[in-house]
Amino acid sequence: MILEKCIGAQRSRRIQRALRHGKVTILCLVLTVVVLRGTIGAGKFGTPEQDFLEIRDHFYSRKRAEPHRVLEEVQTTPSDPNNYNAFDINKILKDEEGEEEKPDPNRPYTLGPKISDWDEQRSKWLEQNPNMSNFMGHNKPRVLLVTGSSPKPCENPVGDHYLLKSIKNKIDYCRLHGIDVFYNMALLDAEMAGFWAKLPLIRKLLLSHPEVEFLWWMDSDAMFTDMAFELPWERYKGSNFVMHGWKEMVYDEKNWIGLNTGSFLLRNCQWSLDMLDAWAPMGLKGRIRDEAGKVLTSALKGRPVFEADDQSAMVYILATQREKWGDKVYLENAYYLHGYWGILVDRYEEMIEKYHPGLGDHRWPLVTHFVGCKPCGKFGDYPVERCLKQMDRAFNFGDNQVLQIYGFTHKSLASKRVKRV
Repeated sequence: MILEKCIGAQRSRRIQRALRHGKVTILCLVLTVVVLRGTIGAGKFGTPEQDFLEIRDHFYSRKRAEPHRVLEEVQTTPSDPNNYNAFDINKILKDEEGEEEKPDPNRPYTLGPKISDWDEQRSKWLEQNPNMSNFMGHNKPRVLLVTGSSPKPCENPVGDHYLLKSIKNKIDYCRLHGIDVFYNMALLDAEMAGFWAKLPLIRKLLLSHPEVEFLWWMDSDAMFTDMAFELPWERYKGSNFVMHGWKEMVYDEKNWIGLNTGSFLLRNCQWSLDMLDAWAPMGLKGRIRDEAGKVLTSALKGRPVFEADDQSAMVYILATQREKWGDKVYLENAYYLHGYWGILVDRYEEMIEKYHPGLGDHRWPLVTHFVGCKPCGKFGDYPVERCLKQMDRAFNFGDNQVLQIYGFTHKSLASKRVKRV
């Protein structure tokens, strides 16, 4: 009554109602604590602080345990036949049973039947097929770019992705310059595996495509980084074999890196067939390739000890038989038909700031070649992270020149994302 006289009857009833609600709330809270204590335990000493810690740990441990339980359930579930990650790829990679045909060790190796009149055969074919000219315009030869990879998947998880990037890059350049592309995944001659697998393929393509004037071989670990550069075809009018290299290093020093065979041009003619026949014998795998490697190491400057490779063999042939072959070989260094990645990729931003596509040389290289990275293998000669990051930069550097035609560019040379320009 005193409270009603002081604050009024209406406000007094509100306060009394709030007190009753508060009592109910406190009672519910007490009952909740009692139930939880009965379920979890009163703690080590039953103190409020210990109770709080016990409750917190109990719920937190349940949250942590839940994903583990789900993970265990997934792991114990039988393999899903629709799950690519769970499928054993070796089931379909297994080759057919049966031994490979072994060559006669007493017979000298050849790439194929001897041909001595290819120029005449080809000239006759071109006359009979005027719609398949070996030149597409004034001094513009018909070119076939050839590259390839192993018939098996790469030996690391990302290798095939970088092979895809590499062929996409080559297709872009060839589309812009009217060049046909041949991508090979077949080992045509088991005796010429590794470095040498290109030789049987090149010979077969020269004979199968008489309309092609130049075959352009390019390794799978090389990328075009100047999409605007057109090769100076007029310069090679009297040459049959064009490689990146230096005369002094090949003919005078006999240096095993005096030229590079990762990117070269070979004219479709009898001379080239003869060169392939002279080049191939060192590539026969096994004892012959091992012994030839010893000869190359002793004859060439700076060459480490390993089996014969196609590049060292070419340096050896030119250095020891210059009179026979040298006049038709053009060692190009005015632009980068092959450009070593280690001295180029870190300078791309500088190139973008100072220069422009179409130069092809050190200012804006035509080709960036990732020698030693071996992106499809288990091990390379350089740290994997460095190689893959630099390959991404090289791809994006070339890809930007294509995307810009359509109004886009990569956000940076390290980014897969693009933006409008």
